[in-house]
Amino acid sequence: MDPNVTHQRLTDRKRLAVITAAIEEFLAAGFDATSMDRIAARASVSKRTVYNHFPSKEALFAEILRQLWDASHTADSPVYRADQPLRPQLLELLSRKLKLMNDDAFLALARVAIAAGIHSPERARDMVARLSEREEDLTIWVRAAAADRRLQTSDPMFAAQELQGLVKAFAFWPQVTMGQPPLTPDEQAKVADSAADMFLARYAGSST
Repeated sequence: MDPNVTHQRLTDRKRLAVITAAIEEFLAAGFDATSMDRIAARASVSKRTVYNHFPSKEALFAEILRQLWDASHTADSPVYRADQPLRPQLLELLSRKLKLMNDDAFLALARVAIAAGIHSPERARDMVARLSEREEDLTIWVRAAAADRRLQTSDPMFAAQELQGLVKAFAFWPQVTMGQPPLTPDEQAKVADSAADMFLARYAGSST
């Protein structure tokens, strides 16, 4: 075994341990009360190791936000297809989103980000600015369908946010803020079907 490869794997494991410990500490104590010392202790690494990977608590939190984004925006996401009906495409996107929102790790990261934002409006604005630099799969799809004149809207981002709101009202906010259980597969299908029908009735007319 190449010693350089072995060292890299150990470094990667320690980095992952630090991120995991940070998420747990942020959830347990909140952003402001969490220290790099506590993160190091929970990760079973030295404080120097933590700083070798992340120069500050803010940088570590930014990495958590990046992971939250990456989880919701995968490279193999379905893209808009002009030659296909709208409803099956939309249901595929919504089903993927609902599956993600059923993931415990994703919900944990979301709780960290939201709690940090609540306690620091400035940090919340920074989070929104970071995430606004890139568009989610649904927004990209809505924008493409609108450009193809199959959705009737002059503001695709607003329309996409409406659609997000329909889904998150059942499959995100109750779980993140009130500890409700994730939706069952049947419940996810019901939410996807209803959200797709309401959205297309508003913006697509007969072009479904």
